[in-house]
Amino acid sequence: MSAPVSPAYDAVIIGGGIAGLSTAWYLERQAGAAGAPVRYALLESADRWGGKVLTEQADGFVVEAGPDSFQTQKPQAVQLARELGIGDRLLGSNERNRKTYVLNNGRPTPLPDGVMLIVPTRFMPFVTSPLISPLGKLRMGLEMFIPARRGGGDETLAEFVTRRLGREALDKIAEPLMSGIHNSDAGKQSLLATFPRFRALEEQYGSLTRGILESRKHAPAPAAGAKPLPMFMTFAGGTAELTDALAARLSGDLRLRCTVWQIEADPAGGYSVTTDVGERLHTRAVVLATPAYAAASLLTGIAPQAANDLAAIRYVSTGTISLAFRQADVPDLRSSGLVVPRGERRPINAITYSSLKFDQRAPDGQVLIRVFFGGSRSPQTMELDDASLLVVVRSELKMLLGIAATPQFHRIYRWHLSNAQYDVGHLERVAAIENALPAGMYVTGSAYRGVGLPDCIMQGQETAARVSAELEEHGT
Repeated sequence: MSAPVSPAYDAVIIGGGIAGLSTAWYLERQAGAAGAPVRYALLESADRWGGKVLTEQADGFVVEAGPDSFQTQKPQAVQLARELGIGDRLLGSNERNRKTYVLNNGRPTPLPDGVMLIVPTRFMPFVTSPLISPLGKLRMGLEMFIPARRGGGDETLAEFVTRRLGREALDKIAEPLMSGIHNSDAGKQSLLATFPRFRALEEQYGSLTRGILESRKHAPAPAAGAKPLPMFMTFAGGTAELTDALAARLSGDLRLRCTVWQIEADPAGGYSVTTDVGERLHTRAVVLATPAYAAASLLTGIAPQAANDLAAIRYVSTGTISLAFRQADVPDLRSSGLVVPRGERRPINAITYSSLKFDQRAPDGQVLIRVFFGGSRSPQTMELDDASLLVVVRSELKMLLGIAATPQFHRIYRWHLSNAQYDVGHLERVAAIENALPAGMYVTGSAYRGVGLPDCIMQGQETAARVSAELEEHGT
């Protein structure tokens, strides 16, 4: 008995996280602007939309399971929120609690005021800080006299920072802050794929310090009457407001609990996408907005070289535990959080004071704290069962922050094989994958050209533009 045949689509998007949802949204908008409605299906194997974007409302707390915010220097998330009509739900971070602490020899130590990226831009706070030793400060101060590297080749974040600023700058600032964003090993992390601005500043100004100072001096002034956006923003009800609004506004064939088993070339042109119920979806274009390893398994038969390169992208597993306390049981923190360098050899990677970083995250008189574990720095903690994990985390909170109280509640979230690792040469690998894909086949999402919400939205927008251009070229 042959599999049931579905109506034809212009595009099938596989994966309903932020990248897949964004691709669908911009595909609709671009098609609508061109006056040519697009027929598409968006398929997601889980029972909800959003992927790693997940917010839980619990007893008056807003608990994030995945990303809790996004950078506003990249405008795509703010723009999308306004397009969806939820711009009034945007919530900025508390600037009064921006100070970050770094664990230094077992003690939380403030990151000096004026450190931008990894470069000190204010003399006295840096000189008087106990975070870096006198020799380490001298080495960082010599950065302006280190010759710039030319040629444009990739290198690890560790190689770059050590070359320009010295080992202490790597161990105590760059590794916990910059590698922490990507849950990466600084000794493998691609500079060009994660922090290309560092190389651009070095090449343009010959020095990071000089480049940062000049960039600040020539930064464009905000428009008259416009209030500058905070560095980080989220939504009043959590980041899931964005993905929920996207899913609600889409008009295509949206299917949850729908797993794709196979993609084949269709003899009549385009592709045949077979689902777990045996239905074949005939489509002119396929967008894979899944983890790279999931895309690899679907492309083995139809694009083996692309599948091999996709399978070569490493992933690590990460987790968070959010804990609620009475404010009276927590020291006066006045900070956005604490980062933990790899050299401290702790079972956790960072602590965020969620209800200090953003308002509307906890009821009055309550505090919400979020602890990060797993990744490349504490993979052993991922293997603990929930009860053991809670014991370890409570011990860390007591030792590092002096919080000995029993939490009112806690929530544990584990994301297995969730974080793509942008190893050296990552951008070349991504380009090779894209070049090896057959016409009408696309990959997009956090495995490729950026892990933050704005990055994934931008990739969805760009993918939609490529799909639209191909559909238009060959006639819809």
